[in-house]
Amino acid sequence: LASPESGVSVSAHSAVVELAKAPASTGLWEKFRFGLDTSALQERLFVSEENVDGFLGTVLCPSFCSQSALESQPLIEVLDVTEDRIDISLK
Repeated sequence: LASPESGVSVSAHSAVVELAKAPASTGLWEKFRFGLDTSALQERLFVSEENVDGFLGTVLCPSFCSQSALESQPLIEVLDVTEDRIDISLK
């Protein structure tokens, strides 16, 4: 993490933690963990094509699906992610 660019903002009803990658760090972040202490952390995934594919794959077709069911699954593509919206294409 890059310390000067990271920050915390706290209000009566919420808290925002801004994280910035160090210049030497490359690639997308896949997930993050949060919680009151290390023994009770919750995990959340960032929105990426791989994470959307993995999530929908488990929801649409659990581990007991046949090979033919896996082949007929839709093609999922994350088109755009902004602060206000996520565009996902399903084919």
